[in-house]
Amino acid sequence: MKIGAEDKKKVIAAGVLGAGAIGALVYALTFIFGGSSAPAPPPAAQTSTARPSPQPAATATVPATGEHAAAKISSNIASLDPTLHPEWMAQAESLEYSGSGRNIFSQFSAPPKIEEVKAPVRPSNTVADAPKGPPPPPPIDLKFFGYETHKDGTRKAFLLHGDDVFIASEGDVVDHRYKVLKIAPMSVQVEDLPYQNAQPIPLTQN
Repeated sequence: MKIGAEDKKKVIAAGVLGAGAIGALVYALTFIFGGSSAPAPPPAAQTSTARPSPQPAATATVPATGEHAAAKISSNIASLDPTLHPEWMAQAESLEYSGSGRNIFSQFSAPPKIEEVKAPVRPSNTVADAPKGPPPPPPIDLKFFGYETHKDGTRKAFLLHGDDVFIASEGDVVDHRYKVLKIAPMSVQVEDLPYQNAQPIPLTQN
């Protein structure tokens, strides 16, 4: 019986599919009944039995984060001396505080004396000599240097204000501010109208 070329291809394809199906079935049965439930760890996670190379004793390893790591030194337990030295302990306990201030390690030490305040912490804003009430009125800036008497007995005073000369009778206002109240032979009584203050001005002899 002769098989054509197309029949040979079909037979080969069927054989390959059958072999693959049989292999898959065998793998599945082996995994279910005889295989381990945990998968094998990846090669990177397996513990290496090789010992790491020793690092220098005083070499500091800088981590990848950029932070400065502490220096690792080799510790030799045999070099440590666990022996207690009572004489050293007694010498440390016999020390006494010899400072000039308060001993902070003793509850019986007296606190330092605080100097008394000699002046108030905040100066007072009040002035003892400050005058109370309104300020006094200013003096009247007039000079009385003479007068004249008329036949009817009235008088006129000669007053000087700066470089200006005024002749005023009783009741007259000088320089729109000063009112002449009374003219006497030796003085004249003048009132400062804005301040309502009357002052006597004595006669000034030339």
